[in-house]
Parts: sequence; structure tokens; C-alpha cells
Amino acid sequence: MKIFFLILTWSVGITCVLRGAERPNILWITSEDNGWNWLGCYGNAEARTPCLDAFAKQGLLFTHAYSNAAVCAVARSTILNGAYSVTQGTQHMRSRHPIPPAFKSYVAYLREAGYYCTNNSKTDYNFKGNDNAIWNECSSKASYANRPADQPFFAVFNLLVSHESSLFPGKIAANRKHGIIPQVPQRNPAKVDLPPYLPDLPEIRSDIAIYHDTITALDQEVGGVLDQLKTAGLADDTIVFYYSDHGGILPRGKRYLEDTGVRVPMLIHVPEKWRSLSPFKPGEAVAESVAFVDLAPTLLSLVGLEKPAQMQGRAFLGPKRVAPAKDDVVFLYADRFDEIYGMRRGITDGRWKYLRCFTPHLPAAPYSYYQFEQAGWTAWWKAWKDGKLKPPFDQLWENPQPFERLFDTLNDPWEIRDLAADPAHADRLAAMRGRLKAKMIEVVDTGLIPEPMFEELSSGQPIATYLAGRKADLPALVNLAFAASAAQEQNLTIFRQELASKDPLARYWAATGCLILGKAAAPAKDILASLLGDKHSAIRVAAGQALFNLGEQRQGKAAVLAELENFTEETAQQNAINVIDLMGATDEISDLWVKRILSNQKEGEYLKRHAKRLKERRNVSADAHDKPMR
Repeated sequence: MKIFFLILTWSVGITCVLRGAERPNILWITSEDNGWNWLGCYGNAEARTPCLDAFAKQGLLFTHAYSNAAVCAVARSTILNGAYSVTQGTQHMRSRHPIPPAFKSYVAYLREAGYYCTNNSKTDYNFKGNDNAIWNECSSKASYANRPADQPFFAVFNLLVSHESSLFPGKIAANRKHGIIPQVPQRNPAKVDLPPYLPDLPEIRSDIAIYHDTITALDQEVGGVLDQLKTAGLADDTIVFYYSDHGGILPRGKRYLEDTGVRVPMLIHVPEKWRSLSPFKPGEAVAESVAFVDLAPTLLSLVGLEKPAQMQGRAFLGPKRVAPAKDDVVFLYADRFDEIYGMRRGITDGRWKYLRCFTPHLPAAPYSYYQFEQAGWTAWWKAWKDGKLKPPFDQLWENPQPFERLFDTLNDPWEIRDLAADPAHADRLAAMRGRLKAKMIEVVDTGLIPEPMFEELSSGQPIATYLAGRKADLPALVNLAFAASAAQEQNLTIFRQELASKDPLARYWAATGCLILGKAAAPAKDILASLLGDKHSAIRVAAGQALFNLGEQRQGKAAVLAELENFTEETAQQNAINVIDLMGATDEISDLWVKRILSNQKEGEYLKRHAKRLKERRNVSADAHDKPMR
């Protein structure tokens, strides 16, 4: 019996090794914050990217590849689990909310299938847990070279040189000092191509010139990773992906749902040995739309595994490939970025794009204070503040914003001409609006729940689990959220009715609809006042803001300031301070609050940023380096 067991064990071991040998290695090379338009192979005549251009000629170039989210941590959450962040409840930047155990990473499936999985080395997966424990190796030294002999590998190399911070003055100086970029930009800033959605400012031109040099440095790093693979003798056995984590890096790039924020370069090389795994020819430009939610199913398909039920994308390579449906769309989302709240959704079929803003009472900039370390971003803000901008370059900073927009990205690739009000496109607009509604219902979009309500409603379970238990309510909630964002007076009757609902989400969206309506919501003033005592902070704040907009400034402001003085839950305070900024009442936040936040080590990073800025404002007079609170 013992001999039989040993023989059986040996036999299973040999089978696993053979299966491993019959499966490809897979290497992912990712970069930070660079949209598709920075590479020569995507048509940029000013780019100097010889390694990536050569790689594209040997492989596949996807012309319409998208990050579902316009920021890194949310994008990585989508990639890792093959599910939309809004389905998981991971759509808020650098949040750590729990997710249901059904959302299992593609890494887990690969490891179960015998793959050695390494990550070098960024994680940032945006949900509760130990990110490093997902991998066999996760560090700056992690490499496929460390695997046991003959074991197939999956390896990620995250290249950081192109990150948004590469245009911060200190980083520019460091990169020049270390020879990463030249002391003087190789392109004359006065002559670089300026995208038409950006104002013609010297600082923006300088950033473009410097970033071209940065992308050349990235290209060299990609070349280095590919050379290592060849030197190891593994190039013929390895499928290689290159993509960036979202768009960027100029203003209106990262954090925006325009293509400048979500459309990414994606190049894939399938060696001759594994050519049967791709329906496309080497050197082909692939026009079908693909998105980050598709990466995990595609990866599993390439190694012969079925897509798990909880994964929401489609495999676009491998034996489990699924061709895109005729009406297929890419789903896009943007919620809280760092300290600043907002909610936007979008869909695109690769040409037509529909964007919906559920917080149109907020300006479209800034979405984060972090970006103001860039000279270009700060120059644009200062030019607007000083009244030096002509339309349309001032519109980003104004409110209200359009609640819906429609673009033809084939004929308007920079998304400048909004067609939503064009009668010739009324049918398309209505159809796209309906498709977005249907998508939000289909994916059980947890963005329908304000983040401060996550803990209040979930009772210790993941917020995704809570909302999945309310599927029957989703159509009505989505319709109410659409009505709330539309700023149409005829919806006030609905809002007044829902302000008295037993459902806190209905009360929240009704109150939000009233604050977006502004003075037209006056008939709801009494019931809004009653909601200042609501159980939920997000509803109290929305009601307070609505009353402020209706002229009850003292009452509304006092209610929102009380959210801080009561030291409510962290995300509730973040939400409140956003509204206090809009009210112009930051000077009324007490010094006690500032001191307590800065002295409490348990407070979150973003609350501390708010408190630090307030402290600096009160200790230092305003000067040219001030950053806008909003």
C-alpha cells in the first residue's frame, strides 16, 4: 500500500510538471499614469519610444483599451479580482472596506494551477486584507528567477518612473540628477504639440516636454525587462503584456473619465509557440474594446482555466475567448479621489461615450489636492482664479457642471464637443443613458450608497453583500439617483415624497436632488430641516447643504460643522469637510478639531491632510503657492 501511494504521488507530480510545461509563462509590465497617446506606436510623432514601438510591431496593439477607473488603487482592485470595483465596494481611493469572500484574486487561481506568482512590487488593492500574502513573492526583489525549476510563472513588474509625481519639482530635479531625464528637455516647450483641451500656458508646455523625456526613460526600462527575459532564455515560452494603470499625466487626465484619463496603451506579444492562443496576427492593431475587468478572465483563459462566476469581464485571448457582443460597452467609474468626494459614471463602445455626473453641483477640478504639486495644474488654477481664461478653459473650475455629456470620440478624440444638447443625437443620448442605468443595476453599483453609510448600513458585513440583498430595489434607486442629478424642477414632487421614505438611501438621494435643485427646492424646506436629525450623517449633511442653498445659511452651516465637532466616523467627517469647503466656512472649523486630528495617530491620512492645510492657512498668510481647498 505504501509503495502504491509513493507511485501515485510520483505520477501526480510528473503530471503537474507536464501540465506546467504545456502552459505558457506570462509576464505583465505595467507603468504609471501614461495614457495611450504618449507612445510612438499610437501615433505620437513627438514620442521617442523605440522599445515599445518595436514590441508593438511584433505583437498586438489594442487601439481601444481602457482602465475602468481613472486612478491606480481602484483600477488594481478591478484587475486583481476580475470584478468592477463598484460591485466590490472598493471604488473609493485608498479605502480598506471588506469585500465578500467570493471575490477571489486571479493569483489564487494561478497558484492553485501550479504557477509561481510574483509581484515587483506595487499592491494598492483597495480592500481589507494582506496584499502581500496573495503572492508567492511580493517585494522589490520579487522575480520569476526565484521559482523552483521547471515551474511556470506569472510575474508582474510595476515601473514607477512615469508616475504623476515625476512632474513634481523635487522629482524632476532628482531624475535629472540621476540621469533619468536630461537636464534640458529634448523638445522645445514652445513647439510641443498642445492638446486642444488644455490652455496654452508655459507651465503646461514645460510639463509636456519634460514628460516626453520621462516616457523615453520608461521605454528604456521596459526594454530592460524584455532583455532580462531574453537573457534568461524564456522569451519563446512567455506571453508578455504591457499596459499602463490608467491615463494621465496632464491636467484632465488621471481621475477623469475622458479618454485622457481612462484610455491606456495595451501591447501583447504572443510568441510563436503559443500563437494558437490568439485569434489575431502579430503586428495587428486590434480595434475591439477591452478593459481591465477583462484581464483576469483573459489570464485564466491563457492557462486553460474557466472564468469563475463572480468575474465580470470577458476573456479576449486563449481557448476560453469570448467575442465582444454587438452592444458591448466598457463601464467607467469615478468616486472619491483622496480627500474629495464626487460620483461619475460612464460607458463607451469605443466611439460613442456617455458620461453621467451624479454630483454636478461640484466643479470638475480639483478632484484631488495632490495634483497641485504639478506646475501645469497650479498654473491652470491660478489663471482661472485671476480671470485670465477664456471659454472653454474656465469650465473645469466652474459649477454647476453638466449632469450628462455625449461625445463622438472618433471625430472628436479630445472630447471637446459635447453633443448632449444636439437634437440630432437625442435618440443616441437616450439610448446611452438607458444603457448606463441598466449597467449600474446589472453590476449592483455600490456607489448608490454614500461612503459614510457603508459601516452604518452593512452591520459588519461587506457593503457589497448588503446591496446584493437589495437587488429588487436597485431599479428604483438608480432612477432616483438619475433624477437627483438632473436638476429638473419637475422631479421635486418625487424628492418630497422620498424625503420621508423609510429607506435611508431614498432619503439620501432625495436630499441630494434638493441640494442640486437649489432655490427651486424651497417647497421641501421644512422636511429638509427635519432631516438634520436623521440617523445617518450623509443625510444630515445633504440636508444641511440643501438648506444652505435655500438661504438658511446659519442653520445649514451649523448642522454640517457639528459633524466635525462630534467627531463622527472618518468618512463622514471627510464628507462634511468637503461641504464646509463649498460653503466657504473652513475658517469656522475649530482649532480643537484641527489639533485633535493632527495629534491622533489613529486618524486617517486624508483627514490629517485636511487638518494640516487648515493649520497652515491659519499660521501662514496666503501667497502664490496656496492650493485651493476646492
